[in-house]
Amino acid sequence: GTRSNAAALLVTIAPAAPAKPARSGVAPQAVEACADDFKPWSAQQAREWRAANPALSPWPAVWVQAGAGLVVVAVAWLVSGGQGSAIRSTAYGALAAWLPAVLFARLVARRMRQQTNAAGALLALMAGEGIKIALTVALLLAAPLWLAQVHWLALLAGFVVTIKAAWVALWWSST
Repeated sequence: GTRSNAAALLVTIAPAAPAKPARSGVAPQAVEACADDFKPWSAQQAREWRAANPALSPWPAVWVQAGAGLVVVAVAWLVSGGQGSAIRSTAYGALAAWLPAVLFARLVARRMRQQTNAAGALLALMAGEGIKIALTVALLLAAPLWLAQVHWLALLAGFVVTIKAAWVALWWSST
């Protein structure tokens, strides 16, 4: 009756279970090739590699951001004819980008020195980035509280130029 029809329908709809559990998307040949090529380094080789490839500091990018913020404020002063509210909005936008970057650089640089494993360093990086984003959003939302008259275009210009300066600094240091 009805029960056998339901069972037949279920068998028809449900796909057959795979005969062998699938691997995590890695071909067995690739795993074997990596295992064959892998040779652990000695402590001396690791020291030599670290000496030849020192860790990059986030501070040069932060200082480039500070310089870019000052430049964009000076440009705002020239373009606006000295209008105070436009200059303050531009400066606030630059600070809304720069202050979280300073905090992020400080947190990450300190945590990276203290971490002995990659997982801890990655966690510090992620937590620092989360704090940086939250502080940036809070500063942008607080702009009307701190500024008597907000020029949003000027604020956005200061913010974007300062944020992009970090990327330019990182690109410049990599070339």
